[in-house]
Amino acid sequence: MSDQTYEVAALVIYFAAMIGIGYYAYRQTSDHEGYMLAGRQLPPWTAALSAGASDMSGWLMMGLPGAIYVAGLVEAWIAIGLTVGAYLNWRFVAPRLRSYTEVARNSITIPSFFENRLHDSSRALRVASGAIILVFFTFYVSSMLVAGGQFFELAFNGPYLLGMILVAVVTLSYTLFGGFLGASLTDVVQGVMMMLALLVVPVAAIFAVGGLGETAAGIREVDPARLSLVGGAGLTATAAIGIISAAAWGLGYFGQPHVIVRFMAMRDVASAGPARRIGISWMVVSLLGAVACGLIGIAFFLRTPSPLDDPELVVLAMSQLLLHPLVVGFVFAAVLAAIMSTVSSQLIVSSSAFVEDLYKVFGRDTSPRTLMLLGRLCVLGVALIGGVLALNPSDTILDLVAFAWAGFGASFGPAVLLCLFWRKLTNWGALAGMVAGAVTVFAWDAYGEAVSGVDLYEIVPAFAVNLVVAAVVSRMTYVPNAEIEREFDAAIEGLQEKRVAAS
Repeated sequence: MSDQTYEVAALVIYFAAMIGIGYYAYRQTSDHEGYMLAGRQLPPWTAALSAGASDMSGWLMMGLPGAIYVAGLVEAWIAIGLTVGAYLNWRFVAPRLRSYTEVARNSITIPSFFENRLHDSSRALRVASGAIILVFFTFYVSSMLVAGGQFFELAFNGPYLLGMILVAVVTLSYTLFGGFLGASLTDVVQGVMMMLALLVVPVAAIFAVGGLGETAAGIREVDPARLSLVGGAGLTATAAIGIISAAAWGLGYFGQPHVIVRFMAMRDVASAGPARRIGISWMVVSLLGAVACGLIGIAFFLRTPSPLDDPELVVLAMSQLLLHPLVVGFVFAAVLAAIMSTVSSQLIVSSSAFVEDLYKVFGRDTSPRTLMLLGRLCVLGVALIGGVLALNPSDTILDLVAFAWAGFGASFGPAVLLCLFWRKLTNWGALAGMVAGAVTVFAWDAYGEAVSGVDLYEIVPAFAVNLVVAAVVSRMTYVPNAEIEREFDAAIEGLQEKRVAAS
């Protein structure tokens, strides 16, 4: 068989497995709540790997290794910031959010939690949150479809459009019908595939270069600064801004709906501890592998006559030159897994935002069957719009993901933290902060560097603006509410009881 036949065979096996899991989830899903949150029955290992796989996306296999390949270890601050942010998210947000969403009228979406937690009778907070989710997730889905199209261009010299459509169709096939459970179970398989690929490729590359010593020497030959965490010029003001911007990716975790919804879907509060240990272990191994791929690729392509035209394809290119075609096919499948796991999760959260937080707010009472149909139609609609936006990509995968990540982190992150840890947050404070954060992301992305003279990641100013605005407006509008106080105390009590039971 030809090399490409092996590669296609591996992809067919992968696609068939994903569709099979989606069919299983479809058979297990009978109502709207099951479609949106799997009945809050995810075990720790499913919640952990699903959160990790849906979070990392195509940038783990393409964007991050490409950034490391171009700039060196200074870009590893993204991985460091993400690891710290993810740990804090699992440690402090996950158990409290699981407890509080149940207390707050069994909220099954982030916008409904905001409304129920803050007793917002105006519905404005819920509608604004749902709209923000639909806007930024459309950009996010678009970035993943761009990654799918670029993947097929390298892997099979095929047309970008065909690859983009194939990724969209297969992902839709198990997400449209399998819902949240289908997305979560496929995430588990996809997460394991991603981790294994990011272990196999750098190890094979090190042996091909001649060992760790030769690899380090090759990197130094190209540019010694690539091995520095602060860059070649040392810790200058510009380097410090770059490090802050990279590490600030960790701030985004607190507001990513497709990640924190996994906390809400866990069986109970006690699941947060083991899930954290599983999730962070997976994350550390995967991020180290991604950084290693980019760094080792510098030395590898110095010694290889085959040039690397696109840095974001360093993992794919090394696997093609080093591994058996069947293994290459499964590495390619792992890249698709990174892309598709994120797309599926984003489509489900977009669907829940549309049905739960927009349609049900303005619509009449609707049967659970109709709600599930509307959810599936929204999944299809967001995928189609994202596909249209992906037809003519103008930025790198990392840039596209960075914008959407900042949008969610700065819009929802402060609101989530203040809802869980500050009694005096008000609905108007949360709404004002959320809108201010979202607007700042767009404004800073367009004009921030030109006006300030500083190339700072937009999540930093936007997150700060959200916090300040939310705190100030809450102070101005706070009125004591006995029911809110009771629910806040009940959430904390439930958290403590479950922790005691688990110990």
